[in-house]
Amino acid sequence: MTTKVGFIGLGIMGTPMAANLQAGGCQLFLYDIKAPAASLTAGGATVCASGTEVAKAADIIIVMVPDTPHVENALFSETGVAAGLSKGKIVVDMSSISPMATKEFAKKINALGCDYLDAPVSGGEVGAKAASLTIMVGGPQAAFDTVKPLFDLMGKNITLVGGNGDGQTTKVANQIIVALNIQAVAEALLFASKAGADPAKVRQALMGGFASSRILEVHGERMVKRTFNPGFRIELHQKDLNLALQGAKALGISLPNTATAQELMNSCAAHGMSGLDHSALCRAIEMMSNHDIAKA
Repeated sequence: MTTKVGFIGLGIMGTPMAANLQAGGCQLFLYDIKAPAASLTAGGATVCASGTEVAKAADIIIVMVPDTPHVENALFSETGVAAGLSKGKIVVDMSSISPMATKEFAKKINALGCDYLDAPVSGGEVGAKAASLTIMVGGPQAAFDTVKPLFDLMGKNITLVGGNGDGQTTKVANQIIVALNIQAVAEALLFASKAGADPAKVRQALMGGFASSRILEVHGERMVKRTFNPGFRIELHQKDLNLALQGAKALGISLPNTATAQELMNSCAAHGMSGLDHSALCRAIEMMSNHDIAKA
């Protein structure tokens, strides 16, 4: 039997993710504030007038929107998903949002007799297109088992971490590590460049040692070649680090280097770079040092 899947939020990530579900044989019901890609409708997807309509038509409803307020609106507005749900359906939020808000959203969906999974992703547009996303899931085992074949169509490293909210917590942890790695690579390549070494060759040398990482490989190359078209925008990483710092305050812990990385991204945003790839965090360090990693 063909799986009826709703997909709400068809942006840079959502469109290729939906396309992979369609290629896997799913019957899609789509909603976005903009018209969905013609390729999806040409492939047989149905465009719906609201989230409510999507929820009535589909058995599994996926939400992929930018931030916590967008998810809340998609789920609980007058024309949102919740208004169209019936018992036994599953809501899957693949956005990256607040773990604490996620737990509240799950309770509301559960009260309607439906399951809820938070399943944020890592891998960016490249991973979405290649169906190689890392998917970090929070929620009940039975619902995870039901949705797992769909996750397999969109990603490769798929882990049920724990209960609702734990998927989002894992994504926040991921974003802390990524941001701090970007900062470390930027500082290292800036140091090398200012000292007179070729940053491209320094990067190449470091790729064979203990400092090797995906960030050094992919974003180090971006810093050297000055290719800051997104990828993953600074403004979205700012949002994720804000979740980390808000969470740290609520938990009574200190994340000093996360705070520094956020301030560097704030500096980039203040200079009109919020729409650039997050590897452009190096620009904040370059401006403070009056030296670019790759001199013209």
